[in-house]
Amino acid sequence: MSVTQPTVAERGEHILAVFDTAFGELLAADPAAFRVKFRKMAGSAFAFYRGTACLFYSDLEKEAQGGPYLDERTGRVWIHGDLHAENFGTYMDANGRLIFNVNDFDEAYVGPFTWDLKRLAASLALIGYAKALSDEQITTGVRICAAAYRERIHALATGAGEDEVPPFTLETADGALLGALRAARAQTRFGLLDSMTEIRDFERRFAAGGGAIDLDAATRYKVLAAFDGYLETLPEASLVRPDSYRVKDVVGRRGIGIGSAGLPSYNILLEGHSDALENDVVIYLKQAQTPAVSRHVTDPAVREYFRHEGHRTVISQRALQAHADPWLGWAELDGAGQLVAEVSPYAVDLDWSDIDDLDEIAATVADLGRATATMHAAADESSGQSLVPFSTERAIDAAIAADEEGFADLLVDFAHAYGARARADHQIFVDLFRNGRIPGL
Repeated sequence: MSVTQPTVAERGEHILAVFDTAFGELLAADPAAFRVKFRKMAGSAFAFYRGTACLFYSDLEKEAQGGPYLDERTGRVWIHGDLHAENFGTYMDANGRLIFNVNDFDEAYVGPFTWDLKRLAASLALIGYAKALSDEQITTGVRICAAAYRERIHALATGAGEDEVPPFTLETADGALLGALRAARAQTRFGLLDSMTEIRDFERRFAAGGGAIDLDAATRYKVLAAFDGYLETLPEASLVRPDSYRVKDVVGRRGIGIGSAGLPSYNILLEGHSDALENDVVIYLKQAQTPAVSRHVTDPAVREYFRHEGHRTVISQRALQAHADPWLGWAELDGAGQLVAEVSPYAVDLDWSDIDDLDEIAATVADLGRATATMHAAADESSGQSLVPFSTERAIDAAIAADEEGFADLLVDFAHAYGARARADHQIFVDLFRNGRIPGL
């Protein structure tokens, strides 16, 4: 972080300029969705941080050409792109196992591995501050996370197999992670379908309301054409029964969340793997976004690797996440890349609201460090993609080994400095928003 801090007015102008670049077109197309997004971001410094990866990478851009622990390899690995402490949760993998891992790969790209770790570390500082932890306690938490990441990367770099470093499952996880997995296991496909659909004339259809938007014939035709293209992007193993991808119904939806404001999306109801109505599947098709980090990574080989943002998101997720969602694929609609995946009943995000005991916080942040290391190690020469043609775990392990002591110090210093920056930025943002200073709103 720079020792020269901008004035409040200067920082406010910078925030507005970054927002215009990142959100301008979408905000102009759907200002109502962004009013909802920004009100959610106004709720806390952490919510603001979640919604401003664009600002984070603008602040980190100077490190794009170098920095501690970065070289021609470690500065060019597959990264999550928005790795904060709430982007972890459960999913059902292609083998039918419930896994706790990193989730939400909309911002994934290729860049410096330390950017993921810094974004995670600053988020831990923000959560710790919100829980009234002291600076020393926050430092301890970040050090624990860094040490767990370091230990797991080294284990993977030296050949540890899945039996030695198993994924977080119902059998191997404990604490808050096990709680999330048990919550996911208690969910049912029928419960999800019951919340979104109804039975009409002995067939399942989407129910009215709940954010569903009826489509006109022309839009429906375009969505179904995109769906046909999407099927060609699926692994053969996903299409185990011809009827499993028969479309029963389609509705539109409008993204209003912190990360999806203004992005058009659609839900598609499919037959599923049997004629039984409780086995129907809901998938979503949503316009993929330009990842914030891509504006600050100038390598043309990375940019040219992807056909469009939908392709980028899917290829990145498949690289970073072992045994990804079997319904994960991409499509094109109106010239824009689309991400397609299942609306899963088994997706439960890590809930920090009840993680207050210091020992439980320590155990949780250690597991997040391990999960992050496993993610970074998955996306390399063994992932089936040629963009990162080397062992990331060995490259990262060697870089950290060159300065073991400084690794945790780097993340601790950044966590405190950027946590303070984000809290100050949150207040600046709230004042800009409430005083009508954000153009278009």
